[in-house]
Amino acid sequence: MKFNALLLTGALSLAAFAAPAAAKDWTSATITLEGAYAPWNMTNADGTLGGFEPELAKVLCERAKIECTLVASDWDGMIPALNAGKFDVIMDALSITEERKQIIDFTIPYAATPAAFATAKDSPLANAAGTGAIVKMTPGQTGVSEIDALKEAFKGKTIGIQAATVYAKFIYDNFGSIAEIREYKTGADRDLDLQNGRIDLGFDDAVYFNNAFASANDTLAFTGPEIVGPIWGAGEGLGVRKADPELRDKLSEAIKSALADGTVKELSMKWFKVDVSPQE
Repeated sequence: MKFNALLLTGALSLAAFAAPAAAKDWTSATITLEGAYAPWNMTNADGTLGGFEPELAKVLCERAKIECTLVASDWDGMIPALNAGKFDVIMDALSITEERKQIIDFTIPYAATPAAFATAKDSPLANAAGTGAIVKMTPGQTGVSEIDALKEAFKGKTIGIQAATVYAKFIYDNFGSIAEIREYKTGADRDLDLQNGRIDLGFDDAVYFNNAFASANDTLAFTGPEIVGPIWGAGEGLGVRKADPELRDKLSEAIKSALADGTVKELSMKWFKVDVSPQE
């Protein structure tokens, strides 16, 4: 024990006199996306990555003067893999939340989108209370009349969610006691079960669902209100390791530029048909 203590003391002494680590000059970086969350990102027939985020990534990397490589990886392992050094940036509609900020760092947001329930158009759950309305919520908020009405309507039903998302937490917190919650590796897997009647409802990003509805030949539709606000964090941002503030800052400056000159709006109108730029 004394030997270990001496080693520790010596290490601390050396650390006290060690020069601070030099800032890293980022000239190249690897960005990971799911490649299966259209229209945010998708895998094209030729194996390349396409969609809103790959196109925005190209713009951001050019402005930050960083040579970027895009790679696909599984959503539910992205944050541990980032911290393990398998890539440098996560760009996958990643909501900036206080919980995630304890583990990784974020750029400023490049998008902010609502979330909503979806069901089959001919389902008895279609046009649930609040359909077409917008409800603003904060983290942990309870006693929201529109949510209470949905709890009553969805009692005993099966709700499908993509695992490890902010939407999953919301569903467990608000509907876990009254409904069966079924987790999926990808949104597309969940949507297929919803389309085929194996679950009653899905919950996800609203602009993602707009694309999913078209893929399902318009047999699915929103039900209940859209949910917006701080409950989803500050918006969607790029996730980076806490040890890489230089990379974070370079990319944040590029996002500021792309927001200021309308590039984010242009790309979001192309892919989502709505402007998902964060609003003040």
